[in-house]
Amino acid sequence: MQTTLSTPQTLRVLRVDASARVEGSITRRLADQMIDGLQARLADVSVTRRDVAQGLPFVDAAWVNANFTDPDSRSAAHRESLSGSDALVAEVMEADVWVIGVPIYNFGVPASLKAWIDQIARARLTFHYTEQGPKGLLTGKKVYILTATGGTEVGSEIDFATPWLKFVLGFLGITDVEVIAADRAMMRGDAAREHATHRIDQLLARDWPALAAA
Repeated sequence: MQTTLSTPQTLRVLRVDASARVEGSITRRLADQMIDGLQARLADVSVTRRDVAQGLPFVDAAWVNANFTDPDSRSAAHRESLSGSDALVAEVMEADVWVIGVPIYNFGVPASLKAWIDQIARARLTFHYTEQGPKGLLTGKKVYILTATGGTEVGSEIDFATPWLKFVLGFLGITDVEVIAADRAMMRGDAAREHATHRIDQLLARDWPALAAA
């Protein structure tokens, strides 16, 4: 389902990189292309960059105890335990568009990206429970997932990364998600990245023509 974004004076973009590589990373190059394309089309684009491959803390007992404590009853230690998560949540809440560069490692997402998801999936902040079940609170956002693989075919039965990530995003209320894949690069060579770059150009032209002309 495609989201109809409002046309804010400044488009706020959150770029998340998860590749362990910097030089030679396909997903980072694709994210560069997506960001450059948005900036070329729109008058004002603000980009916040979060490189999770640099390391994020894993959820631990202190974090869980703090998160399950009523916000009005949290101690200074509780607030300290959640301070990093609070900053990450603020980033995702503020952004209109997320650009997530995520290689597939061993059929799944990198541990660093899983750590990021664990830090932003916060009851009462990014989702809450109702009598009808959980309800995501991060609605009205657009997400582009830029992925690359050596041998895994994206969307196949051995891809446990993109379906999981789309499910988590949906759980948080984000249903407008596009997956752009440079997959099976070990077999397809340059054709894998060329396919993804062409798809990015198509999506930019489809999703942002009105704002570009404004």
